[in-house]
This record gives sequence, C-alpha cells and structure tokens, in this order.
Amino acid sequence: MNTASTTSTALSVNAAMGRRLLTDSLFKHTMTVGGISVIVAVSAIFFYLASVVVPLFMAPAIEQRSQFAVPGSTQQPTLAYTAEEQREIGSRVGVQGSVTFFRFDTGEVLSEVSLPLPAGVEVTSADLGERRTYSQGFGLSDGSVVLVKQGFAVTFPDNKRLITPELSYPLGEKPLQVDPQGQPIRLLGMQQSDDGSTIVALTDDKRLLVSAVNVTTNPMTGETRSEVQQSEISPAPADLRQIVIESKQRELYALHGDRSLARYDISNKTAPRLLETVELAPAGQRVTALAMLSGGYSIIVGTDKGELSQWFLVRTEGANFAFQRIRGFKSMPAAVTVITPEFFRKGFIVGDAQGHLGSYFATSERLLFVEKLSDQPLVALGVPPRGNGYLAQDKAGRVYSAVVDNHYPEVSFSSLWQKVWYESYEAPDYVWQSSAANADFEPKFSLAPLTYGTIKAAAYAMLLSVPLAILGAIFTAYFMSAKLSSIVKPTIEVMGALPTVVLGFLAGLWLAPLVENNLAGVLMSIVLLPAAIVLASYLWHLAPEALKERVPGGWEAVLLMPVIVLVIWLVFQLGHPVEAAFFGGDMPNWLSNEMGIKYEQRNSLVVGIAMGFAVTPTIFSIAEDAIFSVPKTLTSGSLALGATPWQTLMGVVLLTASPGIFSAVMIGLGRAVGETMIVLMATGNTAVMDFSLFSGFRTLSANIGVEMPEAGVGETHYRLLFLSALVLFVFTFVVNTAAELVRARLREKYQTI
Repeated sequence: MNTASTTSTALSVNAAMGRRLLTDSLFKHTMTVGGISVIVAVSAIFFYLASVVVPLFMAPAIEQRSQFAVPGSTQQPTLAYTAEEQREIGSRVGVQGSVTFFRFDTGEVLSEVSLPLPAGVEVTSADLGERRTYSQGFGLSDGSVVLVKQGFAVTFPDNKRLITPELSYPLGEKPLQVDPQGQPIRLLGMQQSDDGSTIVALTDDKRLLVSAVNVTTNPMTGETRSEVQQSEISPAPADLRQIVIESKQRELYALHGDRSLARYDISNKTAPRLLETVELAPAGQRVTALAMLSGGYSIIVGTDKGELSQWFLVRTEGANFAFQRIRGFKSMPAAVTVITPEFFRKGFIVGDAQGHLGSYFATSERLLFVEKLSDQPLVALGVPPRGNGYLAQDKAGRVYSAVVDNHYPEVSFSSLWQKVWYESYEAPDYVWQSSAANADFEPKFSLAPLTYGTIKAAAYAMLLSVPLAILGAIFTAYFMSAKLSSIVKPTIEVMGALPTVVLGFLAGLWLAPLVENNLAGVLMSIVLLPAAIVLASYLWHLAPEALKERVPGGWEAVLLMPVIVLVIWLVFQLGHPVEAAFFGGDMPNWLSNEMGIKYEQRNSLVVGIAMGFAVTPTIFSIAEDAIFSVPKTLTSGSLALGATPWQTLMGVVLLTASPGIFSAVMIGLGRAVGETMIVLMATGNTAVMDFSLFSGFRTLSANIGVEMPEAGVGETHYRLLFLSALVLFVFTFVVNTAAELVRARLREKYQTI
C-alpha cells in the first residue's frame, strides 16, 4: 500500500510538473511570438512609410531616348519646340513662320503649316508667349504683326484617342499694323491671353512701340473687332537684344548691352515708364540667354560663363518694388545658349555651347540632371506641358527627344528644412501652403514650421503637466492616506479616458473665449495659484497642534481644494480691474497694439492647458505606480536610521522610482507629440515659426489629419504627408530609445539602494 501510494503521488507530481513546464513553455513561446510580432509590425510601418517617401529624393529617370533630323523645312532656323499634353505630338516653330507637327518619339512629320502672309511681306522677327498659351508672334517687314496659337483637338473615334493639331489666329489672320510708318519689325515681344494681347516691337529705325490689343467678337455675326492702344518708349535702350513681357502684361523687361536689363511699367499702355535698370551679371560676363518662368514672376538668366541665376521683384518700401537676384544655380559646363521654362511648374531646361542639356528646378535650387547630347551647341529646346520629357536641337540639325520621369523636382533638403525665398515674398521664410485658388500658385512645402509647432505644443503641454502630475503622484503615493488615495487615483485615471475630441471641443468653444475675456486673470493665476498653495501650506504648518490633530493624517490636501477655488475666483475678479488700470481694459488688444504681440483667440496658452489636462493623467498614473512600488523596507530602514520623511523621499524614494518617473515623462511627451484633435480644434492651425504664448501653430499630426483627405495619391503633397508621419515616427523612436537607455541606466544605478 505504501509503495503504491508513493508511486501514485510521484506520478501525480510528475503530471503536475509536466503541465507546469508545458504551460511555461507555451507562455514563453507566446511572449516570444508576441514580441517578435511587435518588432515586425513596427518595422513594417517604418519600411512602408519609407517606401512612400523615398521617391521624393530620387533623381529623374530618362527613358525612350531617340534622335532624328529636324522635322520640316530646314531653310529657316528653329524658334522653339513644344508638345501636347499626351507627349505624342511635338511641334517645331520656325523663325520664318512655319509650324511643323511631328511624332514626338520619331520625328515623323504629320503636317506643316505656313503663315498666310500678304504678297511681298516677309517675317523679320519672332517671339513666344507664355508656354501654357501655345502662342507665338511674328513681326513682318511692313511693320505689322501676326499672332498664332497652336491647339490640339482630342477626339475618340472608334474609342481610340485621336489628337489633331491646329492653328488659330487670336487677332485674326490679317496682320495687325503696329507701326504706322511701315518699318520692318526687327525685335518682338508679345503676350496673349483671353483678356487681351500686348505687343512690343522694335522697328528698323530703332523706335520701341507698345501696343495693347483687345479683340471682341459679335456673338450674332461672328465678326471680330480689334481695339488697339499704342504708345512709344523713347528713347529706346541702345543695343536692345531681347524683349520679355510678363504674363499679366503689366511689366516689360528689355535686355540690352552685355548684361543690362531695363524694367518698364506698361500697365497703362498709353504711358509706359522706365522703373529701373539692373545689371544681370558680373562685369566681364555677357548674358547669353534669358527666359521667364511659368507664372510670370521670375526671370532666369544665363551667361557666357555657364552661370545661371533667378531674379524677381521684391517689395522695398510701400508699394515700391526692386528687381533683385534671388538665387544662383550650379553652373553649366559651357556658355548657356538657350533656356526654356516648363508650362506650369517652376522648372526649366538649359542648353549650352558644348551640347549639354541641364534640368533645374528654381525653388528647390535642384540641378536634376545634366547630360551631354551632342558635340554641337544646343540652339532650341522644348518641354511637354507635364514636364515629363524634352526636345533639344543642336546646331548641326539633330533633334534629341526623351521621356523624363520627373514627378517631384520641388523637393530638396533646403526647400523642406531651410528658409526659401518664394516669388512675391519680401524675404526668405519657412512656409507650408499646399494649395490655393488659382493655377499660378506655387505649392510651398516647408516642414520646419510644422515640426516647430509640434515641439511647441509638446513643450507647453509638458510645462503644465509634468510638475502637476509628478508632484501629485509623489503626494498621492507617499503622503496621502490610503482611503483618500483610493478615491483620487481612479478619478484622475478616468480623466485620462476622456476622448481628446471632447477636450478639443471644450478648449476651442469654451476655454479659448474664457481665456481671451479673462487674460489678465489667467496669467496672474499661473503665478499666484502656486504661491497661494505654498502660503496656505505654510500657514497650516503654523496652525495650533490642536487644530492640526483634528485633521486625520494624509487628508490635508482636502483643505487645499477650497483654497484653490477661492484663489482662482479672486484672481479672475481682480483681472478685469487690472486690465482696466494697466492695459486699457483690453489686454489682448493692448498686446497687439502696444507690444506688437499678435493675440489669437485659439493660441498656444489654450492648447497648453487643454493638452496638459490630457497628458497629466498618463504621467500621474505611471509615476504614482513607480513611487508606490518602492519597497517599504527601504523607506522603513531610512526612517529607522533617523531620516525625516522628506529626507527619505528625496534620498531614497525618488531615486529608486526615478526610472519609472522618467518613463512616465517620456510616455507623456510621446502622447503630447502625437496629439491631433486638441490641436486641430483649439488652435488656428497656422503654420508659423513663432514661440509666442499667444499665437497659434500647426503640428505634423494635425497637418496630416487635415490635408490627407485632399491629397492626390502619389503626388508630392501626398508623399510629403507621409514624410511628416515618418518624421514623427523617427522622432518618437529616437526619444523612446534614448529614454529606455536612460531608464536602464537609472535602474542599474539605483537598484542597490
């Protein structure tokens, strides 16, 4: 019996041990799989974000290269090349007025059209309007001008796309007489739009004529009527080489001499006036090419040394503007021979005297690529409307075409993180502005103000929440009675469960107006409330022992509650008299008018209070657990050796709990950095670089929440929002990694206390 019983007990023990070992093994493997899954998930998020972002920084890909002879008549030099949107058909404009349409990739001629000129009249000059208008102007030997506009009609016969090139004449097929004296037009500048056309012509006898043409069409008869305003610029600049009219037809730029540019105001076509003359290149250099970028604000200048620079108007004083050099670009290998802008973006391509083709983007200051196409100088260039290809002709009559994958030229380190001088801005600045109402707008993608706003929001929230949460956790865990702690701690933790959208709603619609109407009181409470708490505690310390004994130990904090409420009420009551006495009765208005500090109702102060309220429960809960978890043997030993409770707190408890407290602060920081709804609803969401307490901001997370629904998939805006997410990811990863290293160091240092 004894042997059988012993055997049965042994088997039972072995079975129990087996089940326990199996359970331990399952738990171990489950934890291992879970840990690895977390690492894989985090890594997958990182690599997915990176996969969306990486294309932003890749160089353009050049594909489908081809060469062919100049399409059409070779009897006249080429004025320019262009192409239609689908990059199927290209066009070559000759300086004598012929327009040849051909296959973009092979050069196969589709059609060739010549201007319907009067007998005995020849083309003596030519110019291009803004690329997006597809317009050209030709000056004639009898002092007249004819404008031509290309078009590409798209139809779908048999469900197949058919593109048909065509020409139209905005001012009619009959040439417009610009010079009443009938002198040949030796140099021409023109712009054409639906609102009218402007023509500037230099005649054979050196007169510079300005003509504004408005064409009206009778809707009943179809008859057109031209209304012409004309004037003369006298004296005309000597050695005039090129005339450029900006796209809004309000200013005229005249290149003369080696490097001089005269700027005229032609907004009143009957009274043009010279505004200034600037030197576009250093002494000893000659301007060899000049072109206006899309939008009509900037001019790109190329010299015989291969140097390139961008110029545009900058406001100086009042309504005055000066034409200034804004930035330079990496030089071409040889003298610049031709510059051609893109249709819609701020990009341009450049040809030089050694046959190199370079592609640049102005705002990002990027040299996208340079490639050698020929041993001969390049004399004419063209870009399709989407900027996804090029046509280049050399002096020997060879044309080079290619498809260019160039989707994100506006992105560079400088455009994302440094100040950028945008067109029509008075100085370089950090700007995020991804969309606007018109096609002339240039997107501005600086992540600096968004990152700055993220740091600003987190800083103000942590300034409020860290001292409040940690000091509250110390008192609750170390000094407060167990019964009161059992009420306070769950209450604060419930606060952490409040949806941030509710906090943002209250902050935007209730707290922001309250702060604005009681600004003096709010600011005074920041200083006076802590002082009142310290004073009340000191007075309690001086109170008679008989009175203090009537309050159970650990319940003293309850007595502070009416003190806090009373002080806040008194401060708010004093706020309005203080504003009336020192700030003219309106402190926000006084800050704006007297101090130059712009006050916005939804500002950093409001967000700091609201986000501090949201972050405090997280920091409090973790810090309180860390302090409460300090072994009682340590505190009892310290007290037994004669240390006071405060000495024990400072020398033992806080040091031992410091890893947990530090983790609480870092987790709170991560919560503040990633907060979205409170920032969206409680600030003006203005992307500015201003650390003022009274201005708003925009954070990376809020920007993603606001703009992701309107971003086109795969576009620059879309990928930059993913870059914002990647910046947040990397920031939190670095901070958390550093925090873990510090926490481990603290634990190692103080675990033996």
